[in-house]
Amino acid sequence: MAFPVIDAKQLVKQVTTSDHELTILDGVSLTVNEGESLALVGVSGAGKSTLMTLLAGLDVPTGGEVHFLGRRIDTLDDESRAAIRADSVGFVFQNFLLVPSLTALENVVLPATIRGDEEDWGRARQLLEEVGLNGREHHRPDQLSGGEQQRVALARAFMTRPKVLFADEPTGNLDQHTAAKVIELLFALNRDHGTTLVMVTHDPRLADRCDRKLVLDSGRSPGRPYE
Repeated sequence: MAFPVIDAKQLVKQVTTSDHELTILDGVSLTVNEGESLALVGVSGAGKSTLMTLLAGLDVPTGGEVHFLGRRIDTLDDESRAAIRADSVGFVFQNFLLVPSLTALENVVLPATIRGDEEDWGRARQLLEEVGLNGREHHRPDQLSGGEQQRVALARAFMTRPKVLFADEPTGNLDQHTAAKVIELLFALNRDHGTTLVMVTHDPRLADRCDRKLVLDSGRSPGRPYE
């Protein structure tokens, strides 16, 4: 029986501007099972990234519930949600978000350092090797290409053995050829490490590689995720 890693019910997200209240999400529900890959797709402004931040516990909804690994997280305080993310979540973003002053190896080991774990340099080197950066361990981000920086970010995301990986437009800043290589790496790592994947993307090739897609339209989902 499939285990639901994420179960979101009737999520609503509203923000108040100077002159009115804006509804970004309006009653979105979804379930993501262990080991699945789900693409969140839709036009710009549809609410994809907002939905991802709620599922990852980076923000809380105005209404509805988010259950993560069997625990309701939308009622928790910031510190408790941060602890869950540190223990169980990895992130990959469009802009890489590497620390400029650190080497590739130091960037990969950083999540373990932040979490207070022993710095497993051997695992960090192994992950860099898995993404094809053997021999580039001591290069800083400004000495790496965009594709290489995103591969460092992928390695970093898997450093703490996350149960769920959230990826927000992971190929958005890459050329087509480099993006194709990163896509292959992303799904290879996802498969080999048994990690559940939730991804925001405009890239149809990337979305088609996922097990399911959830289409958002003006903050709503017309139906359940489809294959």
